[in-house]
Amino acid sequence: MSDNISPVQDFATMVSQLETIVERLESGELSLENALAAFEQGVQLTRDAQQRLDSAELKVRALSEDQHGQLEVTSFASSSGMANALDNSNDSDNEETPPW
Repeated sequence: MSDNISPVQDFATMVSQLETIVERLESGELSLENALAAFEQGVQLTRDAQQRLDSAELKVRALSEDQHGQLEVTSFASSSGMANALDNSNDSDNEETPPW
């Protein structure tokens, strides 16, 4: 069953496949062999998804850190806001705030 997993698929597709597997497993209509195969596929998808999340987090952190290793929080509101945030990143009195 794991043969139908494309090595390169987007994250949303992986989540959708996981949801489908969970629904099939919860239905109780699968034979033991098919349930084990579905479970194995779900575990592999979960591991792949977690690797992608970890990789994305590392990229975001690398792109968000200033030259001193501190997280630099900027607004996505406008590109001019981004330019202003970059200009102000050298101020030593900038306070680190959570992104939410």
